[in-house]
Amino acid sequence: MDSIKKLTEFFTKFPTVGPRTARRFCYYLIKQPKEKIDELTNAIQELKNKIKLCQFCFQPYEALAEEDLCTICSNPSRNKQLLCIVEKEMDLDTIEKTKRYNGLYFILGGTVGTMKPEEINNLRLEELKQRIMKPFGAVQGENKFSEIIVALNPTQEGKAASILVERALKETSQSPAFKITHLAKGIPVGGELEYADEETLESAFEGRK
Repeated sequence: MDSIKKLTEFFTKFPTVGPRTARRFCYYLIKQPKEKIDELTNAIQELKNKIKLCQFCFQPYEALAEEDLCTICSNPSRNKQLLCIVEKEMDLDTIEKTKRYNGLYFILGGTVGTMKPEEINNLRLEELKQRIMKPFGAVQGENKFSEIIVALNPTQEGKAASILVERALKETSQSPAFKITHLAKGIPVGGELEYADEETLESAFEGRK
């Protein structure tokens, strides 16, 4: 397999990148000087060497020491009685930009389309239940969650995942102690949180029920 074809196939594995865009990436890299390519490869290596997953919310973060929590989970000013469940990292970033939510997060890791066992197993449902039943000491201490916000995308896949999330939450021993809420209908059906504007997302959070 020639180098261009091999790299093109690699780029097509990136989200939303099709064959034509992948090929454009290849031609762009061909035109770059060697030092720029070295800079890119070094940045990718640093990404793998320095980035960890938070042991509570699963958000990727750059660990400067041996800490196990990201800057959100380790922030003492966050409301540790609120938990917002999102599908992916970009959804967390989008919500943070609104500066209207000050609780903790949990990244579910995806949604489900067919409800097949292998698809459901890709979701962090067991980890979610563990976070509820045995709160991470450095995050929760003796506190309990008072509200859990299911902030999954209003797509068919997101709705199916929401059902599984609610089922998992109700299986925890703490379930009578917290309320489960969903974002208001400010997000259009079939849309994604990642692409929602801040005003719409703020309204969805304020009107959650």
